This record gives sequence, C-alpha cells and structure tokens, in this order.
Amino acid sequence: MLKDLLGGIRVILGSQSPRRKELLAKIGVDFEVIVKETDESYDSNEKPENIVRSIALGKINCFDGREFDGALVITSDTIVVCKGMILGKPVDKEEAFRMLNMLQGCTHEVMTAVAIAYNGEVRTFVENTKVAFDPLTEAEISFYIEQYQPYDKAGAYGIQEWIGFVGVKRLEGSYENVVGLPTARLYKELKEILSNK
Repeated sequence: MLKDLLGGIRVILGSQSPRRKELLAKIGVDFEVIVKETDESYDSNEKPENIVRSIALGKINCFDGREFDGALVITSDTIVVCKGMILGKPVDKEEAFRMLNMLQGCTHEVMTAVAIAYNGEVRTFVENTKVAFDPLTEAEISFYIEQYQPYDKAGAYGIQEWIGFVGVKRLEGSYENVVGLPTARLYKELKEILSNK
C-alpha cells in the first residue's frame, strides 16, 4: 500500500534505533537511515509531551539542506514518564537500576513523538501508552540489566525483551509505541500526507 503511494519518493529515517528500523520496514516502507547529531537537552519545567515533540522536531530540523529536497524524512523520540519524572536513556548500570526500581509496581507513560517532513511541510504527533509493571526483585532487575544492557532505551527497558514478558502486567495503548515507533498512527499519517501530494 505505502509503496504504491510513495511511488519512488526517497524516504529517510533519522534514527539508528534497530527497533524503529524494524517497525518502519514492517509497515511496508523502503528507506535509508541517516542520523544527524542533535541537541536533546530540554527544560525540565516543560510538559513531557512538549519535550518529546521538541526533540523530534529538533532532529527533523537537521535535514534542511538541498540534499534532502523531495525526500520524506521521519524522526522520532521516546520518553518514559513515571511519578512526574522524565526517564530518558540511562548512562550507567546504577541509573538503569534506579529507573527500573522506580517503575516497579506502578503505571507509567511511554510517549513517542514522530515528526514527518515532506515538501516543505512538517507534521508531528505524540502517541501515549500506559504500562503497568508488576514488582520485580532486585536480583531480577540486576539480571535484566546485565543480560540486556538497556542503555539505549528510554526508561531503561525494552518491552520486547525478557523484562517485558515477565514484568509487564498491563498495557493500555500501542505496544509498538513502547517499542519506539507507533506504527498504526504513522501509517495513517503517511497515507494522508501521500494522498495529498
């Protein structure tokens, strides 16, 4: 479906996340990966939805050169919000442990912002999924960190990994959003953009 609508348009994914690459391919998009350095700092007083949207927009604004004329560019960012705190990617084992310990026995939100640029227009959306964790022991948390090294994941976990199978009690919203790319919403947005080209 999307391949027909794309009709040879160059598609760029501005992310090196293997999970985002896999998810975008699964909705039928041929693309290339180009990653640009972006400042991902933010004002912690800002609302989480605005923060994640701003980071996704910052990433897409790096693709403004002539070399990208006519291309459709997709960027994304994911954050985890628990007890009012934003949990990004942990820098070390201790921070990963603190994050995962905080998530135990509570419901948190995973927000993914997507920015799409095509023909001089930029569209963004934020998808929100609620995830409830059952309590895990310190030994289980340490095992997960040692085995899966979740330092490239917001909130220090990948729902598609061991911890998701044994620790997630309930999920409300898009599973793919928690993995890193809300594919159903992205598919609808791309169809709408490409139908109006």
